[in-house]
Amino acid sequence: MLFKKQHINNFGIQILALFASVRGYTLTTIIVAQYLSARYIFAPHSNWKEILFDTKLLMLVFATSFAIAGGYLINNFYDAEKDQINRPHKYLLEHRVSASFQLFCYALLNTLALVLSMLVSWRTVPFFLAYIFGIWLYSHLLKKQFWTSNVFAVILAVIPFFAITLYFKNFSSLVFYHASFLFLIVLIRDLIKDLENFKGDWVRDYKTIAVVFGERTTKMILSFLVLLTFIPIALLLAQKEVLQSMWYYFIFTIPFLFLIVLILWRSPDQKTYLWLHNLLKALIVAGILSIVLVRFPL
Repeated sequence: MLFKKQHINNFGIQILALFASVRGYTLTTIIVAQYLSARYIFAPHSNWKEILFDTKLLMLVFATSFAIAGGYLINNFYDAEKDQINRPHKYLLEHRVSASFQLFCYALLNTLALVLSMLVSWRTVPFFLAYIFGIWLYSHLLKKQFWTSNVFAVILAVIPFFAITLYFKNFSSLVFYHASFLFLIVLIRDLIKDLENFKGDWVRDYKTIAVVFGERTTKMILSFLVLLTFIPIALLLAQKEVLQSMWYYFIFTIPFLFLIVLILWRSPDQKTYLWLHNLLKALIVAGILSIVLVRFPL
């Protein structure tokens, strides 16, 4: 009986470890974001019944989710030694699952992504092949390279929404402004993450902006990126009639980003960088949830 209980507990811990490894919470957020974007931005004239019962859209959403999940696994595999330094508790949890099983799941998830993409259309297969290869290339090589690591990581993060754009063939200026805003916010978050992970990156010889230029210059680059973010924000605020009540979200981001910069310059410790990283995550999640406000007039 005791052996059975221990077996169940170990199995539960491994499931939790696998969920953490594939960032199950992030994948859930991405799925919700894709469906809200599909309903209110890419196909605003459709209703929820049309969106939810669109089997090709469902397969496309799950194909991107499986590819991203596989990307997290291969990233964990290559980052194991660095994570031991930067995130020891997270490392201990995620590596309750063996490296061989993680690689098996990586292959399985990518296969499922390609099969689903093929069921959507054979034309989407090259897109997903390139995406899967791009994730592997980033994890294996580009992540250690100067500057390309940040830009490539952000491109990979935004690509799932590009897949939805291609599916609905919606290339409006509003979509471009949203994409530009998201790109810059994710890039800012990624650079703050480099400051947070400085110690492990330096030990493992990762050529990040923080390692190459140091803390002060990285903060100057971050401040400049925040200023750049106000360009798509201004363009989005000009679309007041289209955004409806979501317009308030972009108003809110202005003082929020100023606060991020203020905290960034005043508090140089790693714990603060973790807080800033999480605050930007919260801003992104709030932006996703606020998409529904498009249906509510000002």
